[in-house]
Amino acid sequence: MQAVLIAVVTSLASIVRSRLALQIEILALRHQLAVYHRAGRRPQLQPADRLLWAWLSRRWSAWREALVIVQPRTVISWQRKRFREHWARLSHQGQRGRPPVAKEIRELIRKMSAANPTWGS
Repeated sequence: MQAVLIAVVTSLASIVRSRLALQIEILALRHQLAVYHRAGRRPQLQPADRLLWAWLSRRWSAWREALVIVQPRTVISWQRKRFREHWARLSHQGQRGRPPVAKEIRELIRKMSAANPTWGS
């Protein structure tokens, strides 16, 4: 009886919701069904699945209610991990360390140091 009552209330609430919100919810639920059918007993999420849920969590306010296959905090941890990896990848581009000094400049420094022994510490 309780399940029937919940179904009736949910269908009445869907009349008020926008068509876009309903389509997004259908997309989310169908995706979860596809993951269950693909994986069998225990669903194995692929990077594309994680990306979809990270995107849905940013664009759709009711994503937590439709999410069944993982906990919402898991999706948030995926987002944080992607954010850290993104900035780590950006900060490690190019050469690491101090840029090399040209041979001519090193020779000039040595020549000036030998010519002026009282300079420096």
